[in-house]
Amino acid sequence: MTTIAVLGNGRVGGNLATALTRAGHEVTVADRTPGAAADAARTAQIVINATPGDGSLDRLVALREVLRDKILVDVSNATLDGPDGLPADLIYPGSSLAEQLQDALPETRVVKTLNTMLFPVMTAPAALTQAPEAFLSGEDPQAKQTVRELLTDLGWHKDWISDLGGIQTARATEAAILFVPHVIRSSGFAPFAISIAR
Repeated sequence: MTTIAVLGNGRVGGNLATALTRAGHEVTVADRTPGAAADAARTAQIVINATPGDGSLDRLVALREVLRDKILVDVSNATLDGPDGLPADLIYPGSSLAEQLQDALPETRVVKTLNTMLFPVMTAPAALTQAPEAFLSGEDPQAKQTVRELLTDLGWHKDWISDLGGIQTARATEAAILFVPHVIRSSGFAPFAISIAR
């Protein structure tokens, strides 16, 4: 059992918290109440960032001390939304939210994952008709191994998890969010994920 703090109690955070609790982990969900994120992160071994990506950097930098030496799993995408509320552009072109977080929190082990799919797939990957792929980006091999184990608890087959390398590779997976509005407009809001055919 791992103690996990999920920052963000929207669809993404709630979905992950429910599934991780079901898998046997001790999970605390932090809402926007003042101090809630710090309280949750302080007692957790792993912190999951499921806050809206446009404000994640400021929120997490404010938690620098409690995030020291912890694994921060970043599942958010930092985007500017279009008039229909769907992602229209990246906030950090030429970089990524994950890189910004790692630069700002050098004593925290940031791992980017689960950001190339609609949120239901994060906890039910086998529900798709084809095998999806979850990508890992991060500097710390042990942190990535821990996150890989968490993903298997969420139903991800080991062959569906790809380690892309260092945190800089997150700029590629974060850019994949630009597919999302076009896919939704053409096919509707049905679960899908980015996958690599081999």
